Amino acid sequence: MSKAEILEQLPKLGPAELGEIWERLWDLEERGLVSGPGPTEEEKTVLDRELEDYCKKPDAGTPWPEVEARLRARTRP
Repeated sequence: MSKAEILEQLPKLGPAELGEIWERLWDLEERGLVSGPGPTEEEKTVLDRELEDYCKKPDAGTPWPEVEARLRARTRP
């Protein structure tokens, strides 16, 4: 199946099926982050800057579990 065919079928899927796809994509993304080539120099620069900001204001952001829960809630019926 081509990418175009897959994208064409996505709107026809129900919430449960879309949730399964979301979980699979999430898993693939996590694996790529762990076993992939790593960040580019540009990405490293951004990460270093963000780490510096975090060190200055560690309570300024939202904890990852809260962000993840909000993202996952968007894919549930």
